[in-house]
Amino acid sequence: MSTSNQTHDHNKIKAWAEERGGVPAKIKGTGKDEDEGVLRIHFPDKSSDDDNFEKIDWDDFFQNFDDNKLDFLYQDKKADGEESTFHKFVKRQ
Repeated sequence: MSTSNQTHDHNKIKAWAEERGGVPAKIKGTGKDEDEGVLRIHFPDKSSDDDNFEKIDWDDFFQNFDDNKLDFLYQDKKADGEESTFHKFVKRQ
């Protein structure tokens, strides 16, 4: 059985992403004015959809993450024990 975790700790999020080859990104065309757009952790080595993502730096990523009071919901391992890249952003409670 796989379990998920939830955090807003910047160091945990960055470490989780980088261990899996993930980079901070936004989905192109989703931002307005000062808004960065929809945040994602993008895994370039595991995706054929690179054209839809714009890499951003961690400072910009976490500024947007905190401004929107988000938490990071993530999974370390899949049910079969394989490393997981499952994640999503949820409103912080």
